[in-house]
Amino acid sequence: MYIVMVTPECAPVAKVGGLSDVVQGLAYELSIRGNAVEVILPKYDCMWYDRIWGLEKVFSDLWVPFHDQQIHCDVYFGFMEGVKCFFIDPHSDHNFFNRGQFYGENDDPQRFAFFSKAALEFMLQSGKHPDIIHCHDWQTALLPVLLYSQYWHRGMTHPRVCFTLHNLKHQGITGKFILRQVGLNPAEFVNQERLLDNFNPHAINLMKGGIVYSNFITTVSPNYAQEIQNSGFGYGLQHTLHVHGGKFGGVLNGIDYNMWNPEIDHTLPSHYSADSLDNKYVNKEALRNRLLLQHNYKPIISVVTRLDEQKGVGLIQHGIHYALAHGCQFVLLGTSPDPEINNQFLAIKHQLNNNPDCHLEISYNDELARLIYAGSDMMLVPSAFEPCGLSQMIALKYGTVPIVRSVGGLADTVFDADYSHRPYHERNGYCFQDLNNEGLESAMHRAIGLWYTYPQYFRELIQNGMRYDYSWNYPAVHYLNIFNYIKE
Repeated sequence: MYIVMVTPECAPVAKVGGLSDVVQGLAYELSIRGNAVEVILPKYDCMWYDRIWGLEKVFSDLWVPFHDQQIHCDVYFGFMEGVKCFFIDPHSDHNFFNRGQFYGENDDPQRFAFFSKAALEFMLQSGKHPDIIHCHDWQTALLPVLLYSQYWHRGMTHPRVCFTLHNLKHQGITGKFILRQVGLNPAEFVNQERLLDNFNPHAINLMKGGIVYSNFITTVSPNYAQEIQNSGFGYGLQHTLHVHGGKFGGVLNGIDYNMWNPEIDHTLPSHYSADSLDNKYVNKEALRNRLLLQHNYKPIISVVTRLDEQKGVGLIQHGIHYALAHGCQFVLLGTSPDPEINNQFLAIKHQLNNNPDCHLEISYNDELARLIYAGSDMMLVPSAFEPCGLSQMIALKYGTVPIVRSVGGLADTVFDADYSHRPYHERNGYCFQDLNNEGLESAMHRAIGLWYTYPQYFRELIQNGMRYDYSWNYPAVHYLNIFNYIKE
């Protein structure tokens, strides 16, 4: 099958969040299963170009209609972690992708509306007729609208579109002028059945357009699929998702075990598996040495995350003090796009600066993240909402017991040691329901208690988690089934 993924992110070169890892992991898994897979990205100026192999210009005469002009683009090709990628480089006064950052510009809707149009124009002009175009999040949501409204009539009748929703908090709500810029008549598309936002009569919703015009919609975990249809996590799109529920489902993300695996992770002082668990504790001592923590008989609880409200920053802050007051060490690695949140954690860091059981690193470092996953006993993931979550799946693989709020993909991957309905050998962590300090404390209390009182049972819980398979193996099968379904 010939599959083209159109996306604003792809690890490792254009990475903001989990979306980038999903695209890279799924694209690679589908390709090694014998499918022809290509990824189309903007050619950002801030990409990690040293992670692209063989980058070269392959198409230099791409003209894209936009508003009242034709914008000239070059297209580059290169390999990223074994995945074939094309990069669209527009030359115009708009300077779309030379901003020093991927997102966060006032004209983001225009930038990515142009990208959606340019991706289709590139496929048309270069003679690409994929079986499946797989679009990701609101940034590419205009592509199926344009495909079936414009490019279908220009000969692109073969592709079918799968549209994946990674996070409904961001939907691309913008003005109607965007439609005119890409050659669509607002009078035809601005209504409740198509792109009109469900709550703002003066705005269009790009994500809604992607839902309406795609052949199939997925999101990144089965539980999140239920939440966004039936709760406020849908951020106003609940009705639209119900209307199109016959072509909607949740597919749990995977992680790439070639990249996240303590048996082969070259950054770790000691490799280990579920059957050689004692070697894990070499990494625990290395983590203490690196972060100048005292060497005591205590568990290390950690957080590795982007620090924003979605991730439950208030609960993380409470968890730091609770852990230290209950015989634990605490390590945090993370940074926030919000200066106020960064300052809150910097203040806690200053407050605890001389505490030999605590280290807060307000930054991000991939090598340190891996050592924290390997060297910790437990990992805190107290999210307010979590479409899928990758950190808990990485923690499980690295033998670090997750303590999670049971929402979204966290509920699909972590099963409580005491209260899960699953058999004991399938239980792998601790869960709590309520988004408050009491809920967090209940789970932390049980986890810390098991570590101290029943170390053998805690070890079995670790091994249960390490034996789960959250690779891309099963998600790839689900996606291929979806692609075959809409292709027929």
